[in-house]
Amino acid sequence: MARRRQAEKRPTLVDPKFNSVLVSRLINVVMRSGKKSTARRIVYGALDSLAEKNPGVNTLDILQRSIDNAKPRIETKARRVGGATYQVPLEIPVDRQTALAMRWIVTFADSRKGIPMREALASELMEAFQGQGNAIRKRDDVHKMAQANKAFAHFRW
Repeated sequence: MARRRQAEKRPTLVDPKFNSVLVSRLINVVMRSGKKSTARRIVYGALDSLAEKNPGVNTLDILQRSIDNAKPRIETKARRVGGATYQVPLEIPVDRQTALAMRWIVTFADSRKGIPMREALASELMEAFQGQGNAIRKRDDVHKMAQANKAFAHFRW
């Protein structure tokens, strides 16, 4: 545990095109090695392709709903009690829920080989929007794990 004061959260700036904090956070998750312009191209390309495939629907609404669908509500954390390690189910703060959902969507989009990242990200967002896909399966696995370890909930502190 840190002995100094807790680091203060810096506010995330809005992105220039959509004027949204959510898009800006997604760009930061996609970014590798500090290449923000490449990450912006990927995310904007994915959102543009979503707009082409779904005319009349706001792409920010699709993004918001897909992230909301992929958010885990509860997870397990390892707690050591008397020499034994237990997986204790804990509720997740909203900020971490969003971060996990974005990370899962981007990771599973990146694992799709043979197609460009912007198309993979668009298809992964669309699948999460529809309530299916790898990110939703990962969320269900996390929920299942927490449900299976519900007996250790009294170790929460």
